[in-house]
Amino acid sequence: QVQLVESGGGLVQPGGSLRLSCAASGLTFNVYVMAWYRQAPGKQRELVAQITSSGSTKYADSVKGRFTISRDNAKNTAYLQMNSLKPEDTAVYYCNAKFPGREYGGQGTQITVSS
Repeated sequence: QVQLVESGGGLVQPGGSLRLSCAASGLTFNVYVMAWYRQAPGKQRELVAQITSSGSTKYADSVKGRFTISRDNAKNTAYLQMNSLKPEDTAVYYCNAKFPGREYGGQGTQITVSS
């Protein structure tokens, strides 16, 4: 049974930082593309960042230079380091694992950026 468990969410002030973690189990983690999506109230889910099995990364324009995605294949864990957070980053953040013909998602973790 595949499980993706996000952690690290919470309330942070504008300009602050958070690091999200996504612990994966039940899959061959190192072959999957790992990604973070987010969905704000009333908006569509959007891709925030992704990292391939070889370490190539892609970011949404809105987070470039502020967010960093990484992975530790030895720990079966993906991370999203979020710096210089803005109120518009407020959303539920979801971890996602993709492989041809297979895709899995986590339950999400709430990030609220507010003073």
